[in-house]
Amino acid sequence: MHSSNITIAGRNVHSSDHRPGLLPSAITAVRWLARKIGERRNRNALMELSDDQLKDIGLSRGQTESDVHVYSRY
Repeated sequence: MHSSNITIAGRNVHSSDHRPGLLPSAITAVRWLARKIGERRNRNALMELSDDQLKDIGLSRGQTESDVHVYSRY
């Protein structure tokens, strides 16, 4: 594939240059926020379970309050 060159003020700019910009940063931020929302949703769902239900899935109340145990599947 051929990339075009554009000369601007004595400087060559390739149309195939990929520089970090606002869009990749925004996408990263949105992905981070979506992950955090999912983690909070999971934590809230576990906190709503009774002690017997937590025991059935192999967790204790103390473990559900620890991020290490709640998100160990990620």
